[in-house]
Amino acid sequence: MQTPPANEITPLLLRWSQGDEVALSHLLPVVYQELHRLAQHYLRRERADHTLQPTALIHEAYLRLIKHDFPEWQSRSHFFGVAARLMRQILVEHARTHAADKRGGGVAELPLDEAWLYSSEKAEELVALDDALIALAKFDERKVRIIELRYFGGMSLEETAAALNLSIATIGHETRLARAWLHREMSRN
Repeated sequence: MQTPPANEITPLLLRWSQGDEVALSHLLPVVYQELHRLAQHYLRRERADHTLQPTALIHEAYLRLIKHDFPEWQSRSHFFGVAARLMRQILVEHARTHAADKRGGGVAELPLDEAWLYSSEKAEELVALDDALIALAKFDERKVRIIELRYFGGMSLEETAAALNLSIATIGHETRLARAWLHREMSRN
């Protein structure tokens, strides 16, 4: 499914930032498909009866996005980056609730690109990944942002590079370093 071009989304975001409520009503249908794609990206390998469905994840993220009166959106990439971060927070909150019910055993070693996929069986891994990302953010926020955009936001190397105004080579290098650091951090716990 094709993402709407940035030239449709960015002006609506800017108008919304300036208090134009009509812009918000026009924005939602334009970004809904992309938000749904993000939610499906998070939940794609889950059971059909999984307790958190893409639509519920989108709606919760949307409510959090509009909660603040007039956010200062800078661009389409900024909006979807924030949406990806909110979806991660929602999934982690959901996972922490389930993990609290199951306190037992260690966290299994899991590749980064699978660790964020939510299920009650993977709740502990998602919590461990979130804890590792919080630890990484204390000294390298850029790597966390890259991981969020790539793995939580489903962005390609090229899209991530454009969103962060960095080279594709830098994004590739930073991704590899972040993955190695996160793997080591998650293996400790």
